[in-house]
Amino acid sequence: MQDKEKNKQETVLTGITTTGTPHLGNYVGAIRPAIAASQQEHDVNAYYFLADYHALIKCQDSAKVHESTREIAATWLALGLNTDNVVFYRQSDVPEIPQLTWFLNCVAAKGLMNRAHAYKDSVQKNQEAGEDNDFGITMGLFSYPVLMAADILMFNGTKVPVGRDQIQHIEMARDIAQRFNHIYGQHFALPEAVVDDHVAVLQGLDGRKMSKSYGNTIPLFQPVKKLKKHINKIKTNLLEPGEPKNPDDSTVFQVWRAFATKEQTAYMRKEFENGIAWGEAKKQLFELINEELREPRERYNELMENPEHIEKVLREGAEKARSYSAPFMEKLNKAVGLYSLA
Repeated sequence: MQDKEKNKQETVLTGITTTGTPHLGNYVGAIRPAIAASQQEHDVNAYYFLADYHALIKCQDSAKVHESTREIAATWLALGLNTDNVVFYRQSDVPEIPQLTWFLNCVAAKGLMNRAHAYKDSVQKNQEAGEDNDFGITMGLFSYPVLMAADILMFNGTKVPVGRDQIQHIEMARDIAQRFNHIYGQHFALPEAVVDDHVAVLQGLDGRKMSKSYGNTIPLFQPVKKLKKHINKIKTNLLEPGEPKNPDDSTVFQVWRAFATKEQTAYMRKEFENGIAWGEAKKQLFELINEELREPRERYNELMENPEHIEKVLREGAEKARSYSAPFMEKLNKAVGLYSLA
């Protein structure tokens, strides 16, 4: 692993939080493009990890975190993640990450953490509710950006694909890395956020962004009948069959476009102009999505019945990850003064 890395200039790193079941929005916005990238030979190091430490910040249901880990790992593998081209691992299998988190906590400014969006949002909600500013806020939430910085800096990530709401965390990781480098010497590359504005942000059943927090998601690998039932729940207006419909303000069309070819998109746009019935539009949407997910769903169900295989893949990924993180941590230990006296 390390010999290969010497010839590669960039390191791309992506984390997937293990809370909840993957849905169509996750698939279109993050999973599908990342898996497509994994199937091509690139002159980059690519790290994809299950962020189970991060999950503990917002979910204290241990059974849910454990099951979500299995579901998300099975999802990525079923959809064709090429683990020969990427390092796919579970965050908690790399003990150097929490150790590095402590090192970074010792150089990260509290004032920097005070400005984190998640913390400020929680404080604002407390103020609006008449509570103490820090009511219910854990150190996990407060120092979340430091753990995220450790995830990135542990493998000297240079490119980190994120949504616009996460750009601040990458900037914080840069600040923390610069501070550590200033004190202890040059150890960390400075990561850059990569925001792909062409990646679709899928709308949910109610027309808002598809999100677990809104309860408006369409689970990715649910049985066929349940998938059809969920698609039929997509909110539409009251226009009758035969009345022209505007595709650009329709969730049905927006989801269609995320799964369709250019020709299929043009076809459905014309159908909307011709007044396609909502029931027919949803029926065709179901058929389009179901066809794309049919074979991956079968692989997913097989993997879910074979957790030993998933565990084996994750262990192998952790071994590859630690072939980098363990020797790098030895260097960092020496840098901060934690090494043998003899």
